[in-house]
Amino acid sequence: MTMTEQNNTICAISTPSGVGGIAVIRVSGHDAIAIADTLWQGKSLLEAASHTVHYGSIADREGNIIDDCVATVFRGPRSFTGEDVVELSVHGSVYVQKETVNALLSAGARLAERGEFTRRAFASGKMDLAQAEGVADLIASRSRAAHDIAVRQMRGGFSKRLSMLHDSLLELASLLELELDFSEEDVEFASRRKLYEQAVELRDEIQRLATSFDSGNAIKEGIPVAIIGPTNVGKSSLLNALVGDDRAIVSDIHGTTRDLIEDTVNIGDFTFRFIDTAGIRDTSDTVEQLGIDRSRRAIGRAAILLQVIDAVNPRTIEYADNIAGSQHLITVINKTDAASSDKAKAIVGQTETIVEVSARTHDGIERLRDTLTGIARTLLAGSGDIIVTNARHYQALTAALPPLNRVIDGLTANLSGDFIAQDLREVLHHLGSITGSVTTQEILTSIFTRFCIGK
Repeated sequence: MTMTEQNNTICAISTPSGVGGIAVIRVSGHDAIAIADTLWQGKSLLEAASHTVHYGSIADREGNIIDDCVATVFRGPRSFTGEDVVELSVHGSVYVQKETVNALLSAGARLAERGEFTRRAFASGKMDLAQAEGVADLIASRSRAAHDIAVRQMRGGFSKRLSMLHDSLLELASLLELELDFSEEDVEFASRRKLYEQAVELRDEIQRLATSFDSGNAIKEGIPVAIIGPTNVGKSSLLNALVGDDRAIVSDIHGTTRDLIEDTVNIGDFTFRFIDTAGIRDTSDTVEQLGIDRSRRAIGRAAILLQVIDAVNPRTIEYADNIAGSQHLITVINKTDAASSDKAKAIVGQTETIVEVSARTHDGIERLRDTLTGIARTLLAGSGDIIVTNARHYQALTAALPPLNRVIDGLTANLSGDFIAQDLREVLHHLGSITGSVTTQEILTSIFTRFCIGK
């Protein structure tokens, strides 16, 4: 059975598995209301108006009461899937959930596959593919920032921007076609210069959307923050203070941290993924050296670097000058409860940001958290109103850039319009793959099987 077969009625538990106060079982399809009504004891659901809620009982095919229940009726096309939908809210007993689903299956429904409800919404034109993926991102969101981006995508913000780009590309293609049709006439529908400027504007917008992926993916998955510095400066203590847990082993012995230790925590509107790295030093210990090598690789992947300096015994680190320009460096002077920060400031010199803390007493930790969220807001603000968080969308956008650059080069070189139009069609294909106007069965299956069964 594949998700392309929409002539039958499906059901599934839409709330998380396990025991809870309430569980919701969703039923969708042509016979959804009729099937639910065969198990219903109360006012007839067949006679119920759309978007109405009813109290009654749910029973098995033999008439044995399973549970008191609230049934919500949505008549297509005014429903999530575009079909008739009934949502049965029962008590969250695992037994009640199982028996309710079994009763629906006995009455003629079948168990939904992963993502099948959302796929039916896509097939019914209730949402495009980018919006459907926004639903998945909303469910998976772990912070307010990730939630807000997913909501905008689910409500069509990204799709509207793509639609505008699509319309502009079609206009460009139309003008080129007219140019070909009237090539022997003394008629100019649009100057080559005008077409060139329009193509450059489109290229710049697609490039901006693609560039936003780095920030968008970091906000979605957790902004990577590497805690770096020499051995025994308090990196592990700082990690524990930031995440509020004894996540890392703390010791006065140099080289205690021999591997990367990661933990995620929400600070303000953002999720941060902290990476406690092994201290950088010369060592003959093979295992410790492996940890140091991993630390260097982690530094390259981080969006934010917390360079920890010991106020008692300040030392610089050899890789501080090799930090990429796109990375944000915060110098954290630790152990300020035991010594003045003056010596540390003197060897650090001019840096972008300095925060003084004591990981032991937690003094200054809140200021450090505020600094981190301030940088996170700049990542969000610098990416514009539409932010790309989906790797598939990013790949499609980057794939659209080479043919669009060929369009620009062709207009500059005054190539024939038929060659340029061919490249334009390729750009339209890549953009159409994001919203689903151009797609394949394999892509759809790959996307929707990532959803939970009840969605």
